[in-house]
Amino acid sequence: MATTTEPTSAAPPPSGWSELWRKEDWWAIWIGLSIVAAACILFWNGSSLRWLAVVPPEWSHISQVADDLARNWVRYLALYLFWLAVFSLALAAVGQKLRAFVPAFTLLYIAAYVIFVIGRWEEATHYNMEAPLVALLLGLVLANTVGLPRQLDAGFRGEFYVKTGIVLLGATLPLSLIALAGPVAILQASTVSIVTFGVIYWTAKRFGLDRRFAAILGVGGATCGVSAAIAVAGAVGAKKEDTAVTITIVVLWALVMIFTLPIASRALLLPTGVAGAWIGTSEFADAAGIAAAHAYGGYAGKIPGITGTADQALHAFTLVKVVGRDLWIGIWAVGLAIVATTRWETQPAGSAPDAREVWRRFPKFVIGLFVASAIITAITASYSLADYERIVAPGLTGPIKDLRSWTFIFCFFSIGLTTRFRDLAAAGPKPFAAFTVGVAVNVSIGFLLSAYVFGKHWATLGQ
Repeated sequence: MATTTEPTSAAPPPSGWSELWRKEDWWAIWIGLSIVAAACILFWNGSSLRWLAVVPPEWSHISQVADDLARNWVRYLALYLFWLAVFSLALAAVGQKLRAFVPAFTLLYIAAYVIFVIGRWEEATHYNMEAPLVALLLGLVLANTVGLPRQLDAGFRGEFYVKTGIVLLGATLPLSLIALAGPVAILQASTVSIVTFGVIYWTAKRFGLDRRFAAILGVGGATCGVSAAIAVAGAVGAKKEDTAVTITIVVLWALVMIFTLPIASRALLLPTGVAGAWIGTSEFADAAGIAAAHAYGGYAGKIPGITGTADQALHAFTLVKVVGRDLWIGIWAVGLAIVATTRWETQPAGSAPDAREVWRRFPKFVIGLFVASAIITAITASYSLADYERIVAPGLTGPIKDLRSWTFIFCFFSIGLTTRFRDLAAAGPKPFAAFTVGVAVNVSIGFLLSAYVFGKHWATLGQ
């Protein structure tokens, strides 16, 4: 994964109040929370961000895409100008030159639109082609075959895009929704997250890997792999090449799981809700998991012996993975930032760990996730689950989610374009082996919890 270009001046790193406008993490917060605040104000006044949060339609004939573009080209242009303006403002504030960024981001936006169109094809679900996954695959193919001019790297700022997306993710994870989801999803997700992290970390250490590397490998398997690896790498002071290797491994296993989990669930004739929960505890990327849950949900009523509905598969996956496991991104980031600075760092004799170092290492954009969640929680606290899905989701969180989808496509395409499989080969077999041990445990525990311990709950979800 390509490193993020830093300002070329010799000035010291920003500190104190200047961090608030000179650090990328804070700009991800300002951008994300500004979107959330605007969405809330419009929602209070009976409107929404839907006009700006334009996405391609679901389509079966390319003429439908052309018609949509003819009707909504002003909205797509406005969205392009919005993203270009906010990202340019942020990058200028942190000391980056925009001369290369503007044309590179323009190409990135056009590519993201094409990728989004592919992901909205009605056959995309059948072929497990969710837009972020398509972005990742296309980026990987280009990066590891023909490659792209190096000057375009200025627009491939995967870390910045995913940080902004994580803040927006908080808006789709209100604490009230977590409470309505019930204790089963939270308990299952927490069990899987803790056990998977412990297994991968312990195995990696036994293989002789550095504990910081072991930590990001563990978190990559325990939560939302790519986002978590980026969040925790800075918290523990990991090497950029270790983060790149972790992301590559997560991507490889996510691709494997997107096909094997629906196949295994079909062979076992699992109810759709049970399969969705299993996918939620075993998949390492939201985009890949959604594709897998979509695919299996499509078997309902078509394959003899498979009971349930298509919605049950998606709802179970969302509760376990998107609500339960993804929330652990922030928990792991906070916990490991403290551990790294108080236990792993060598302290001078007689001195205590410096709390300021914990703050410096802590990925600030995680604060944005929690604040966004708190804001939406306050707004939606009085809504029942049925009203949330009927009123809040389409009017408030839906447009935020669509804007988040754009950031994730920007991120995954950028990550694909800057990920080299030769980096994984150079790291040797130990990181992949350690992660694979975690995969085996993760899949096994996920199946036991989904099919047996909480099987009745997931099989009758929503009934």
